[in-house]
Amino acid sequence: MALRHAVLAALLDGEHSGYQLTKIFDVGVANFWYASPQQLYAELARLEADGLVAGREVVQRGRPTKRLFTVTDAGLAELAAFAAAPPKPLLLRDDLVVRVHAVDALDPAPVIAQLHERAAAAAAKLELFERTLAHFRGDRDEQTYLREGERVGPYLSCLAGCRLEREIRDWCLSTARTLAERAARSRRESS
Repeated sequence: MALRHAVLAALLDGEHSGYQLTKIFDVGVANFWYASPQQLYAELARLEADGLVAGREVVQRGRPTKRLFTVTDAGLAELAAFAAAPPKPLLLRDDLVVRVHAVDALDPAPVIAQLHERAAAAAAKLELFERTLAHFRGDRDEQTYLREGERVGPYLSCLAGCRLEREIRDWCLSTARTLAERAARSRRESS
């Protein structure tokens, strides 16, 4: 997936500025695509040059002029072609998993600490995603929202983020516990 498809998907909710788009990425898109603000602004410029988004300037009193972007028909066609193409397999590249893989030859203490840090970060993201889901639903339960909600795509992708962060948190805590127990047993056996 190219960043362009993630940006086009994020703009489906309506007209947004580059700044608003960075906030949308922080909350709603970060579970499946990361991009820095600089990357987003550069991609918006490319999308506009390619005719996939349309931008317009809005003059603000006492603030700089801002540009708002919307997806064009060509942008919708690009998203449709992307959605119809076969997906690429998920590739995982994670330094922490490499450290866990090599932990038998290492002092496990730093790896255990990093696992706890990652678990805390996953728990924080999980909490953010859960708040986002609650915001989407409003006063409806999940099944009602999924049946009747205006747009379920962002909800479902956020739900994927919740499940992923929950699994990451649980795996990190379980792995840290296993490594700590093994290290404690090894210390007992060597004394």
